[in-house]
This record gives sequence, C-alpha cells and structure tokens, in this order.
Amino acid sequence: MDCDAFYATVELLRHPELVGRPVIVAGSGPRAVVTTASYEARRYGIGSAMPASRARRLCPDAVVIPPDFTAYREKSREVWDIVTERLRSPLQQVSVDEAYAEITALDKPLRVLRELVAEVRERTGITISVGVGPSRLVAKTASDAEKPAGFVVLSREDACTRFAARPPRILQGVGPRTQERLDDMGITTVAHLQAAAEAALVERFGARMGRWLKALAFFHDSSPVESSRLAKSRSSETTFDTDVSDLDALRATVRTLAAEVCAGLQRKETRGRTIGIKLRTDDWANITRDRSIDEFTNDTERVTAIALELLDANVPARPVRLIGVRVASFEGVVAERPAPLPLAPPGQLALPVGDGAGAISRTPLRGDGAFRGEGVRRLADGPGAGGEQCRRR
Repeated sequence: MDCDAFYATVELLRHPELVGRPVIVAGSGPRAVVTTASYEARRYGIGSAMPASRARRLCPDAVVIPPDFTAYREKSREVWDIVTERLRSPLQQVSVDEAYAEITALDKPLRVLRELVAEVRERTGITISVGVGPSRLVAKTASDAEKPAGFVVLSREDACTRFAARPPRILQGVGPRTQERLDDMGITTVAHLQAAAEAALVERFGARMGRWLKALAFFHDSSPVESSRLAKSRSSETTFDTDVSDLDALRATVRTLAAEVCAGLQRKETRGRTIGIKLRTDDWANITRDRSIDEFTNDTERVTAIALELLDANVPARPVRLIGVRVASFEGVVAERPAPLPLAPPGQLALPVGDGAGAISRTPLRGDGAFRGEGVRRLADGPGAGGEQCRRR
C-alpha cells in the first residue's frame, strides 16, 4: 500500500486553495532537493530527488512549500491506525507512507482492500494505491503501475510479462548505480535481464548479487511481511549548503550529530558498541570509518569523543559535502552474516532479501517511493540491509 504524493497531499489538505496548482515540497537551501511534487507539477518533469533549483526552472509558477515532517508523521499515524484497525492482519510499515500487509487470511481480501482505501480517503483525505501479489516484490511493483489511486492485482507470471519492457530500475533494490552497470552490459529492460546469462551477471556483480538480480528479473521473492523489526543502527547526517574544508566546523557538526544520535538512543533505551562516521567529499567520494568498543553505550560524551577521534584521524584532502555519525552493534541484537540464497522448488529461483531496519528520514536526500516509501532514501543498491537514520539538509 502506497500513499499517493503523500507530502504534497498533506500540504494540499492544509492549503486547499492550492488544489489544482503545481506544488513542490522542497527546502530552500542551494542544495535542497524535491521531497515530492503534486501530480500537476510532475507533468513538467519534476520528481523526487531532483534539485529544487532545477524544479523551479522547469515550472516557474509552481508553489514551493518547505517540508513539515511533524505534520506528515501525524497524518501517517491517522492513516496506518485505520489500516491496522480495519485489516487486523500482519502489517509492516516501512515508511510514513508505505506498508505491506499479509492478507491471505482475509475473507474476500480484494473487497476488504477496496473498502479500506475508500475509508482512508474519506477519513483522512489521503489516497492509497494498492498492489496485490504473491510476494512483496510483485505487490510493491504493482502498486506503482497505475498511480494515482491504482489498484493492481498481479501474479508473478503476470508481472514478468507486464513489466518486461520497463527498465530494471523499477525493481526493488536496483538503484541508479546498478542500473548504470546493467546499461553498460546492454541490459536496459527487465526482459533483457531475464534473458541475460547468470554467469555474465555473476562475473560482473559477484555470485550473490548476480544470482539475486537474475531471480529479481523473474519476480521471485520469499521475503515475509514482518510486523516488528529490530533496528540495527542509528545515525544522523547532514548535507552542507556549501562544501566545508574547515576542520573546526566539521568537528562542531560532529558534536551536534552525535548528540542527536545519542538522544534517540536514550529515548529508546538502546545502546551500541560500534561508533562510526561518514564523510562525502565534493567529488562524491565516500569515506566511512568506525570503531568498536568493549562496552555498550549511548553516552553522548563517549560517542562524541570517539567520533571526533575518527574524524581527526581521517581528515579528507578535499572539501566535505556531507557528514554523518552512526552507532551500531546494539545490545541484544546479534549481527548477522549475509544469508545464503534460499533453496527453491525445482525450476524456480528464489530471491534473497535482507532484513535490515527501515530508515527514518527527517529531510530525505532521495524519495524512493505494495506501497512505495516517499520519504525514505534507499541506503544501498542490492539485497542489503539498512538502519534507522535521520538526515538533515
């Protein structure tokens, strides 16, 4: 289930005089990106993650509204409280506007879903697009096929045919870098990926990811709907309006981010023993460093001190565009090794999917978003996992 143009819709509910006009939700800084846009704005080619400056050029008459994440969280609670109450089935909410539901136990599930969509629309003003399928992968892809207000039911075989001419980027887990590498191999559609030799994919991407991509092309997916998930890390990061070379400024930012991370850990009474930093320089190179300590902690002074030591030992030669602080290896959470590919019935491929925690994004860098997550940035391509994150811009 995916709430259509969620942030923009919330703003239109608050400002009904803007209905029918192109509306862009974005910050005002020189590096601000579009969080989402109304469907009127999308007709101009405006989409999530686009630089806000470019969006303004594409549609000079658009109304630009700064994001209000408190309002979005409140509306999200309204929506998913109704869904939970109405379905009474396992529900996995993966972002403020996206969730998966296990509906196999429901009597006449399609009728129930249609009634649910109407009720949510009437009570909250939010429109939900629904994708129904035998797996999360099919459902997620189907939910985006006929937005807004879509209601698409597909088998795995139907999905293979319906999306054959689409780029692999529509498949959950295939990010822009993976798409670029596939393009280099001449694989520009899902059909091309289906026809690709598995050996060629393994040679290019490695055994695990190569086999995973082959399975993905045929919409094989055995990942369950998980009604509760443990976060494996918590982090906070910020993108500077202008690149920063001054070490004192970087150190001050690290202190702020470490305090935010620790405040979140303390609210949830969670402690970790791995502290890390992330740096992205002006040429988009990423530097990550971490250190594990003997004891679990959420102490602000302790985390800050280690993060600063990591920064001082790894000062980049180039100006810094983004910086972040992370705490992981939580108490009571066992670190997992990548799982082997699951066994499948004869003649059928299976899709391995990691079980990392969802990301919480205060000001998302990219809006990837059956239900897609509009406010959640995909942390990495492929079947990897994530953590709990706050991002600032």
